[in-house]
Amino acid sequence: MAEGDRRPGQALYDALEGLERPVGLRVTPVDCLQNCDHGCTIALRGGARWTYVFANVDEVGDPAMILDGALRYHATGDGLIPWRQRPEHFKRNCVARIPPLEASDV
Repeated sequence: MAEGDRRPGQALYDALEGLERPVGLRVTPVDCLQNCDHGCTIALRGGARWTYVFANVDEVGDPAMILDGALRYHATGDGLIPWRQRPEHFKRNCVARIPPLEASDV
């Protein structure tokens, strides 16, 4: 990468920051998710929800898809988006699904 070029993850963050989001849906940059062999990687987490990690994200073509998936995730109480309602990219590029830190009463 040439000096001064934006890293793909930074370009993705910048694109996501430029999209209108509802109150409560935040985009937080991190230095690295240790998944370099699989392109840009994002994580969806919040509250008592399951955390999801998705790879192979295209910083140019996928910001709207990520926002759509994040909105669906945000609308759940537990983070579990019904399979048929997930963006196709989420169905095929899930790296990890991590349980909430606090156990539910289920």
